[in-house]
Amino acid sequence: MSGHSHWSSIKHKKAAVDAKRGRAWSKVSRMIIVASRAGGGDPSANLSLRYAIDKAKSVNMPKDTIDKAVKKGIGGADGVNFSEVHYEGYGPGGVAIVVEALTDNHNRTAPEIKKIFEKHGGSLGTTGCVNWMFSKKGLITVKTAGVSEDELMEIVLAAGADDMQNTGELFEITCDAAIYEPLKNALKEKGIAIEAAEISRVPQNTIPINDAVTAKKIISLMDDFEDHEDVQNTYANFDIPQDILSKLEVV
Repeated sequence: MSGHSHWSSIKHKKAAVDAKRGRAWSKVSRMIIVASRAGGGDPSANLSLRYAIDKAKSVNMPKDTIDKAVKKGIGGADGVNFSEVHYEGYGPGGVAIVVEALTDNHNRTAPEIKKIFEKHGGSLGTTGCVNWMFSKKGLITVKTAGVSEDELMEIVLAAGADDMQNTGELFEITCDAAIYEPLKNALKEKGIAIEAAEISRVPQNTIPINDAVTAKKIISLMDDFEDHEDVQNTYANFDIPQDILSKLEVV
């Protein structure tokens, strides 16, 4: 698997650019508002809020901005009610895609997501058509530079991780959601820097994409989803060799 990249690897590389532009802040703020409104403003007692705050920190959101979003959520004074929704469909090459969104207007968001699918040669499917291809897992990435693969493998397996893959610049570590926090703590205790960490939908199997034309269409499709203000997360089961990605200059 070395030298190949899943969407999870690609989007985490793109995240640094997004964070600098502040593009991710509004999405994370929405996530914090929804989590705190549903479960309270204490992250130690509200797991969803803790994950949202972790994500906010990963995109360099200032502490006062995080606090304002929490207060807005528990205050509930803005009059806007966001609800969670996910869309499923297929992209070029038969790639399975799940799009998670927070929206205050389903009648607006659904047609816009459908249009993005179709614009890039994909199609919006029915609920459940591809979700079964993904499992909810903890996903942690660590840069390959300066880390011994054997040593890291020993640490993560001892902590209960399911798997670790080398995707070129990153190690992708997957685990059951129940040991996500203990695994993060085990890595921190060993002084290993975490590049990104989240509860994710991990594909059970991947589809190899070995031609640049299809790869470009897929990346463009995923980028458009990420750019949509209602979209929180996108997941896909493609696997693109690093040499093709390099030619496309997508990262």
